[in-house]
Amino acid sequence: MMPRLSVWFVRASMIYLLAGFTLGALMLAQDGISYAPAVMAVLPVHMEFLLVGWLVQLAMGVAFWIFPRFGLPHSRGNETLIWASCLLLNAGILVVALELWIPAVFLIGRILETGAVIIYAAGLWRRVKPHGT
Repeated sequence: MMPRLSVWFVRASMIYLLAGFTLGALMLAQDGISYAPAVMAVLPVHMEFLLVGWLVQLAMGVAFWIFPRFGLPHSRGNETLIWASCLLLNAGILVVALELWIPAVFLIGRILETGAVIIYAAGLWRRVKPHGT
C-alpha cells in the first residue's frame, strides 16, 4: 500500500500535469488561431509546472514509496523532513510561477525548491545502502 505522503506527492504532481497541459493547450491554440498574443507569456510557468511540479514531484513521491526500508518493519525514515520538503517544493513552484507578475521572486522560488530537494535527500539518506549490506 502506498504511504499517505507518497499519495500527496503524486496527487500534487497530477494537478501540476493538468495545469501544465492546460497552459500548453492555450499556447498551442494561440499558435493556430491568434486570439490573445499575451498568452505566450505563460511559457515559463508551463515549463515549471511540467518539469518541476509534475516530473520532479512524481519522482520524489514514488522514490519515497519504493526506497528500501531498513530497521523497524515499517520505518520510512524521518517523515517530518519529507513532509517539509513536499511543502517547500510546492511553495517554491508557486513562487516561481508568480514570476509573471513579480519578477523579483524567481530566486526565492528556486531557493525554496533547492531547499526542498536537500531536505528530501536528508530525510531519505538512511534508506540508501550499498548493495550487499
